[in-house]
Amino acid sequence: MATLDCNVAGIGFQNPIVMASGTFGFGREYASYYDINQLGGICSKGLTLHPRTGNSGTRIRETAGGIMNSVGLENPGIDAFLAEEMPFWETIVPVKIVNLGGSRIEEYVLGALQITADAIERRQAHLHGVDMIELNISCPNVREGGMAFGIKTEIAREVIREVRQATSLPLAVKLSPQAENIVEMALMCEREGADCISLVNTFSGMLIDIHKRRSAFANSYAGLSGPAIKPLALRMVHQVARQVRIPVMGMGGITSAADIIEFIMAGAEVVQVGTYNFMNLRAGEELLSDLQDFMQQQNLSSLDEIRGIIR
Repeated sequence: MATLDCNVAGIGFQNPIVMASGTFGFGREYASYYDINQLGGICSKGLTLHPRTGNSGTRIRETAGGIMNSVGLENPGIDAFLAEEMPFWETIVPVKIVNLGGSRIEEYVLGALQITADAIERRQAHLHGVDMIELNISCPNVREGGMAFGIKTEIAREVIREVRQATSLPLAVKLSPQAENIVEMALMCEREGADCISLVNTFSGMLIDIHKRRSAFANSYAGLSGPAIKPLALRMVHQVARQVRIPVMGMGGITSAADIIEFIMAGAEVVQVGTYNFMNLRAGEELLSDLQDFMQQQNLSSLDEIRGIIR
C-alpha cells in the first residue's frame, strides 16, 4: 500500500490534500457530506483580529473556467473562532491551519500572539489546537494607501519579520501572484524565517455587466480562481520550489488527482484545494480515492518518488 504521508515544518500530514482558506469554512458543513478526517489538512476561513462584515454588493460570480470573488474577508474574528469553532477542531484529525489576515502590521502581530497563546494552552491541556499559521499578505495595507502587503518585497518583509517574532507555531506565507517578483518574494520569506510558502492566491480580474454598464463588483476588481488559473499557478510553484529550501504548498485550479500530481511533480510538498469544493461537495474524498488509485497504477510507494522531478 502506497504511503501518501507528507511533512511540512515537522508537522506530519497523512496525505497532501489540504482544503484552502475561504472555500471550506471551518469544515463543519462539509463534514455532513463525507468523513473530513480523511483529509491531510484544513486551512481556516481567513481570520482577522476583529470581526469583519466583508464587501457589499455582488461577492461571487461564475466565469469561464472558474469563479470570481470579492468577499472581503468576512469573518467572525479570532475571539469568536477560538470560542465557537476550536471545540469542533479539537475533535478532528487533519492538520489545522489558521489563515491570518490584517490591514495593519499590529493586527497581524496581535492575531498571531493570540492564536499562538491559545495553541500552547490547549497543548498543555493535552488538546489538539492550531498546528500552523498561514499568513495572508494579500490584504490591503492601510498605511501604504491600500497597497497589498504581498506586492512589494520590502513591504512584505516587515510584516513577516514581526509575525515570525510573535509566534512559535510553524509559519506559512501565502503569496499573491501579483507580487513584483514571486521568486524574490519567496526567498525573502525563507530568509525571514517562514517555514513554508503557500502559492498562489487568486489573480486580480474584472467582470463587466454590459447591461448595467459597470463592473459586476462594487470594488471594480475581484479575485479569479478555479481551473482557468492552474497553468499560471503551476508555473509559479515550479519556479519557487526550485529556488527555496523550505516546503511549498501549491494551489490554483486543482480539480483532479492528475492536477495534484502535476503540482507534486513541480515541487509542491502538499496542495490546497479551493474552488473545486464549490463544484463538488465531496471533492476531498474523491480526490483522495483517485490519488490512491494513481499511486497503485503507477506502482509508486511514496510521493517522494515523483516530487520535484520536473527540472
